[in-house]
Amino acid sequence: MVLQIADDGRVRTLTLDRPEALNAFNEALYDATADALLAADADPDVAVVLLTGAGRAFSAGTDLLEMHRIATDPAFERGRHGFPGLVDALESLSKPLVVAVNGVGLGIGATVLGFADLALMASTARLRCPFTSLGVAPEAASSYLLPRLVGHQQAAWMLLSAEWVGAEEALATGLVWRVCEPDDLLAEAHRHAAVLASRPVSSLVAVKRAMTAPLRAGIAGARDRENAAFAELMGGPANLEALAAFAEGREPDFRGL
Repeated sequence: MVLQIADDGRVRTLTLDRPEALNAFNEALYDATADALLAADADPDVAVVLLTGAGRAFSAGTDLLEMHRIATDPAFERGRHGFPGLVDALESLSKPLVVAVNGVGLGIGATVLGFADLALMASTARLRCPFTSLGVAPEAASSYLLPRLVGHQQAAWMLLSAEWVGAEEALATGLVWRVCEPDDLLAEAHRHAAVLASRPVSSLVAVKRAMTAPLRAGIAGARDRENAAFAELMGGPANLEALAAFAEGREPDFRGL
């Protein structure tokens, strides 16, 4: 079991559940989360989806040990959905998505906020877009969605520097909507999700569709550009050095790269 699924009224909570790996996404978790999002969207008894993490992390992003295997082993068997399928499911979700960032969020654990309708964050949580530190490109249309959320320069810093962003900075820049004490986060997220879930699903869907329809072409273009750059860079010298350094427990050396 890598994903917990629980219903409370018309709110369906999806809890990433690989705490020993800081809820890093392996192929199994990508598949389970994509399936759960698609199922929630199709379920007439679900009005709102709430996404959070188990343990001390929200998500450490893609499982780098598995990424190293994928980059070096052509025979590695990929999941049915994988990362692209998860982003497809996030993009197509017609119902409100509330994200409760309970701990560290890296990679997709940060860029998922581009698809959140409401995002709440624990005061002790931190976010990071580590793409340049891994020698790869942005993902999940973050090159398009993050500048819309936080402005060009803040997004540029996040995507170019691979530095951490704390909760107060995330709140001040508009990356998240509320910051809560850790013990209050899930209750607050549920409280706001329940308010939304008390409204007609048809109306929630209409509002979300009206808000997201103008973004679809931009998201599609950004994903195409990012995927092309990611494919070019993954398995290249900088990426392999970053993954080897992670596996060996050292800092990567990008001199000359």
